[in-house]
Amino acid sequence: MARAPLTQVRTDFPGHEIVAAGIDDLREGKLTPEALVTAMAGPRLRRVGLDVPPSPVTTPGHRLYDLLAIDGDRSAHSRYNALIARVVSYARTAEHASSR
Repeated sequence: MARAPLTQVRTDFPGHEIVAAGIDDLREGKLTPEALVTAMAGPRLRRVGLDVPPSPVTTPGHRLYDLLAIDGDRSAHSRYNALIARVVSYARTAEHASSR
């Protein structure tokens, strides 16, 4: 028997803090790293029932990288990958939970 889709961010899933902050920031029109990485995962997160607002930018992945690299920080690439990994972990856990 399939479980009902998520309607709110589950705080017991890995990466919840990024997804929750990202959804809040998207609602407020803020283009933070959390908002942009959540927008990137928006379709996947919507499929599990989260109300992810649409992104105000067409290429949130490019905008995220540009934001992380804005001050010439050499860690932009690793931080970009770490943010994506956390949100993918959340999405994967949510998908697994909703299929049980």
